[in-house]
Amino acid sequence: MTLQQLKYVLSVAEKGSICEAAKALFISQPSLSNAIKDLENELKLSLFVRTNRGITLTNDGTEFLGYARQVIQQTDMLEEKYLTGTPAKQRFCISTQHYTFAANAFVELVKEFGGAEYEFTIRETKTFEIIEDVKLLHSELGIIYLSEYNETVIRKILDESSIEFYPLFTVKPHVFLYKAHPLAGLGLINLEDLDEYPCLSFEQGAYSSFYFSEEILSTRNVKKSIRVSDRAAIVNFLIGLNAYTISTGIFPKYLHGEDIVSIPLNINEQIRVGVLKHKDLTLTHLGEIYWDALKNIAKQI
Repeated sequence: MTLQQLKYVLSVAEKGSICEAAKALFISQPSLSNAIKDLENELKLSLFVRTNRGITLTNDGTEFLGYARQVIQQTDMLEEKYLTGTPAKQRFCISTQHYTFAANAFVELVKEFGGAEYEFTIRETKTFEIIEDVKLLHSELGIIYLSEYNETVIRKILDESSIEFYPLFTVKPHVFLYKAHPLAGLGLINLEDLDEYPCLSFEQGAYSSFYFSEEILSTRNVKKSIRVSDRAAIVNFLIGLNAYTISTGIFPKYLHGEDIVSIPLNINEQIRVGVLKHKDLTLTHLGEIYWDALKNIAKQI
């Protein structure tokens, strides 16, 4: 197995076609096909499924690609530092539940890095997909929460996926409301106070089990439920529908001035937010910067 073969795998996966990848790599299509086949024979794995419509990764190929991507990224950094002196385009990706503090830390990463070229990605997505992204090394880090309701199941999945959970902070559940909401003046909210108002939550697609829910108490029956996929919709519905959502209580005021308030929920529960990292992954410099930014935010909570 060579670095060149790893680069070939990355290019084929990106292009979805041996022909297009060969053009991008400036080699012949037969040479590229043979190099991929030699690697598959050496690994005793099928990395790609070849069809009339193109080429796609197998499950083994998807996992292999995650490791290959990390190796190539580290190699590029070594070449930049010790050989070429030319800055390589840095790539970094994290996956997270819909937390504003995760975006804030991402801003700090971009500002501190300050490189001439980079390709950074922040994926606000479903809980199961966050775990998969970290498992397959698509994302260097993930951010999710644990509670007494989901911890046993989520911990089992993390263990099976060779993923470690590092606690970041622990908070009491809070209710997010529009400032003019009838309950906004309360110092503490009971669950029964919320019965007549729409409950907002983030949809989880095919993995809609309450274990993967982004909101605590997801098994609770509610009269009115609205599922959304992005934070902007949540804010709009909080303001326009007198709706509510239950989360950490951490909501930067600069996003909507004083429009959104968070009020403690009167339940004996805790939300433990933490960082996911694959056990086989060594953090890049960018990963260390991002994690430090998260820790600095956690100190202020």
